[in-house]
Amino acid sequence: MKRIGILGGTFNPVHNGHLAVAQTAFEKLRLTKVIFVPAKLPVHKAPENVVAPAKRLKMVELAIQPYDHFVASDIEISRKGKSYSIETVQEFRKQYAEDKLYFIIGTDSSLKLHTWKRIDELVKMVSFVCINRPGNPTAATKQRCRHIKMPALDISSSMIRARIAKGLPVGFMLPKAVEEYIRKKKIYRSTQ
Repeated sequence: MKRIGILGGTFNPVHNGHLAVAQTAFEKLRLTKVIFVPAKLPVHKAPENVVAPAKRLKMVELAIQPYDHFVASDIEISRKGKSYSIETVQEFRKQYAEDKLYFIIGTDSSLKLHTWKRIDELVKMVSFVCINRPGNPTAATKQRCRHIKMPALDISSSMIRARIAKGLPVGFMLPKAVEEYIRKKKIYRSTQ
């Protein structure tokens, strides 16, 4: 039986914090692989300033290239309309029927689990793993999540977008290949 991690997100852009979360889950849970799943239309986030799904998928592919145990999936991007985690997990459950699925989220997301579509079904299909992020409480979610602590890595996609818009360096926050792609495609510039 394989142990598959699912890491969904907007990845606008993907950064070293996302990679650290995936690697921490991979090691602590002894996963076979981690699947990065960029959202097409983020359900719980405002759509403004969200780069086209194909570009975000490309950035994920570039970021995970050095890691044999990370893969990217376009399962949500290729779906029409909004995409909910329950639908994504149902698809992965078909593909990995005999395997153990772990849905990896940050504690910030875990505090909103009660708002997720068909959450009671979802928790029966996957094991939720909450990666503790700096400044987020964990007590409220212990009943639905297995918590994993990792060293604080205070990086956010919004922080990166703001720095790029101001012309500030971001090379220490994301993989070089992603930084080069953003520069080449002129993504997140203030004139966008």
